[in-house]
Amino acid sequence: MPITKSSLLLVAIAMAAVGVSGCSESGNSAPQSAPPPMEVGVMTVHSQRVEITAELSGRTSPFLVAEVRPQVTGIIQKRLFKEGSEVKAGDLLYQVDAASYQAAFDSASAALARTQATLASAQSKSDRFQSLYSTKVVSQQDFEDVSLALRQSQADIDAGKAALETARINLEETRITAPISGIIGRSSYTEGALVTTNQANALATVQQLDPMYIDVTESTADFLRLRMGVDHGAAPSGQGADAQVKLTLSNGALYPQLGTLQFTDATVDASTGAVTLRTLFPNPDHLLLPGMYVRAEIVERVDDHGILVSQRGVSRDQKGQATALVVTADNKVEQRNITASRTVGDSWLVESGINDGDRVIVEGIQKVRPGQVVKADEVAASGASASQASAAPDKPANP
Repeated sequence: MPITKSSLLLVAIAMAAVGVSGCSESGNSAPQSAPPPMEVGVMTVHSQRVEITAELSGRTSPFLVAEVRPQVTGIIQKRLFKEGSEVKAGDLLYQVDAASYQAAFDSASAALARTQATLASAQSKSDRFQSLYSTKVVSQQDFEDVSLALRQSQADIDAGKAALETARINLEETRITAPISGIIGRSSYTEGALVTTNQANALATVQQLDPMYIDVTESTADFLRLRMGVDHGAAPSGQGADAQVKLTLSNGALYPQLGTLQFTDATVDASTGAVTLRTLFPNPDHLLLPGMYVRAEIVERVDDHGILVSQRGVSRDQKGQATALVVTADNKVEQRNITASRTVGDSWLVESGINDGDRVIVEGIQKVRPGQVVKADEVAASGASASQASAAPDKPANP
């Protein structure tokens, strides 16, 4: 069979196709390089001293409160203070018309002087009768009558002194003075007004504002935990009746003075089950006023080996269990179930599941899975200080 040009052309095309196929197979059989490990951001956790605190709301109340009331009946002649000013104990506040009380004092004084004169006469007569009775010049009955008159005069002296003291007190009480030192409020009566003894309305009210009480409320469970922390030494030294308390004002500003907690003033409200804790704060500038809403921060206990994990590194699985991803020593991702009790700034205080020195993934969590090899890059910590823990009773026990 003769070989034509067309048949030679077909053979050349077939050989070229075979060569291309061989090259393709040779290319597929070459080994491919593995992808680089995923980069994640981690924070290495370390145990540290953590103060567990409770932030409680409350209101201010004055250290001392005294209502100024009249002890005598009369017309107010003068008001001798400026409303809203500071007064000292014993300062004259009101002057009640004292004319009738002065007259009563003078009368009692004169009556006492008359009784004292009578006593002198009775004493002289008794001495004479004592001598005459010893010589049997006077009868026993006469002597006893004279002796009885002397004792009556002595009793009249005592009654006269008591009446004079009563008149003196009534006269003195026409001067109505401040019972305590503090800030005096609005006057309910003006000059010319009639006031009476034991009247219902107070003339004015004096309040001592330095120091200042702040009563805060806490659940019974939290209060018992606080007391147990103190009793078992978990609270810092000085906790108890002298425990330091921080205060945040209603505008968010931190009060510059530290207060103390007084356990002896704690009571339980039977209707709510809440405990009222009384704290005491110095108030030299009168920045705190009665009735102000404030928040107090009280140290419950101290964990010397607390583990704090950034909230960015904590999530939940499908069952609702709090979890965290940890990079092991061989750079593999490991999932841990954790238990966290409360927040600390932007971190969780972890009770179990995370150990000192663990590297917790805080960036790139969604890109990796357990068992995967990763490249861990340390991320600088940020947010609130990790030295104090603030109780969050409105949050669940686990994040």
